[in-house]
Amino acid sequence: MDIKSEKFQVSGLVQGVGFRYQTCHQGLKFGLVGYAKNLNNGDVEVVVSGDPKNVELFAEWIKTGPRNAWVENVVRESLTPTRFDGFEIL
Repeated sequence: MDIKSEKFQVSGLVQGVGFRYQTCHQGLKFGLVGYAKNLNNGDVEVVVSGDPKNVELFAEWIKTGPRNAWVENVVRESLTPTRFDGFEIL
């Protein structure tokens, strides 16, 4: 199976609103693995791996995120395909 890995750095109101939890839930819903973690600057870093089509669906979702969040900007970066054991909240 072909896998694609992407890193997203999400800024806006994304800490303290359940963003990482909802991101994990959405990633698993799309059959993806990876992690979501808070950064010291107030952003959230998300890395996902999985089917390229599902990574694209996730990329569309993360532009708005969960309803309690306010996404101001998303920086997207392709990564070397990486396998993870599930989806972690760091």
